Amino acid sequence: MPLIAIFAERALTPLEEIRDAVIVVDGARIAAIGHRGEIAVPRGAQEFSAAAGVTVIPGFVDVHIHGAGGHDVMEGTEEAFDAVTATVARRGTTSILATTVTASPEDTCRSVAAIARATKRGEAGLVDARAEILGVHFEGPFISVARRGVHPAEWIAAPAVGLLDRFVEAAEDTARILTLAPELPGALELVREARRRGMVAAMGHTDASYAEAEAAIAAGVRHAAHVYNAMRPFSHRETGVLGAVLTAHNVTAELIADGVHVDDAAIRLLLAAKGVARTVLVSDGTAATGMPDGRYRLGSFEVNVTGGVCRNAEGKLAGSTLTLDRAVRHMVSLGVELTDAVRMATLNPARVLGMEDRKGVLAAGADADLVLLDGHLDVTRVMTRGVWGE
Repeated sequence: MPLIAIFAERALTPLEEIRDAVIVVDGARIAAIGHRGEIAVPRGAQEFSAAAGVTVIPGFVDVHIHGAGGHDVMEGTEEAFDAVTATVARRGTTSILATTVTASPEDTCRSVAAIARATKRGEAGLVDARAEILGVHFEGPFISVARRGVHPAEWIAAPAVGLLDRFVEAAEDTARILTLAPELPGALELVREARRRGMVAAMGHTDASYAEAEAAIAAGVRHAAHVYNAMRPFSHRETGVLGAVLTAHNVTAELIADGVHVDDAAIRLLLAAKGVARTVLVSDGTAATGMPDGRYRLGSFEVNVTGGVCRNAEGKLAGSTLTLDRAVRHMVSLGVELTDAVRMATLNPARVLGMEDRKGVLAAGADADLVLLDGHLDVTRVMTRGVWGE
């Protein structure tokens, strides 16, 4: 691939704002970034000048997404993965964790094995304009029946190292996050086992008390899935899992900022408690993402989408149609600085995965995942590992 020099009025790394920026891309990586007067553009490089008012940011990293473009990742087919990754890439998401929904062990292993193959294709350097799959986020089956949301009750399982072993073996070395309910018998052993295997242990779909959540954090939980949703509600006398998440300095918190899943006042409370550095924007996107209203699959069951909101047959929220560019715009509409909103959708999730050296950041040596935003914060163009999208 040829050298490319990208010129823009502004770039957000996202920790630093660079005015009159130039980004030199060599193949799939960023070779250099800085102020135009500081960077020597290699002779023969293709030059691309962004339009006036455009800001270049890192590609979004979504660590909690089930599907998009009419397909669910648990379908486990190349067609499904291509549809999901192409759909979200057009909206600026250049990396994802394919996220499971509670299902039978056999279906979970089959889907996870397919996700692992798709992940390894990206690791092998097969680069195109689609988002890269970075691995698997296991959401379930070790969750609370009381806080299951729309996860099928018949497949919820008690925490067991043997069952986790089956899942991790199917995922090979692509298992990244395990979300569970820490109050369940055996859950803390699973937390320690997940950590031993290099996974991020997360709390979610949980009815845990404050003490139970604190015990999980002591055992190694460092992340919380879609905070507020599918969790015991906060009370001033028994704050529950939310009290532990909001006050733990070493736990990052996912947020679905679509204006539906979490009230704006609750978003402000989360930011006040966790700060920008420990808040992670996620989509919890489903097959309906990027599609018109209608009926779609989420794992093994159907969801109905009306007005862009996903619900199951009981009327419960069932994932979303959110994309991270919309989440960033929503955060900015609440008064959050653009740099901070971008950080929550790029660098922060990359840090959760320990991939901040190459994902979610504009820096020499990082993957050339770039998003161009216009003055309205709409995505105008996307580059994924050095390849421009449509």
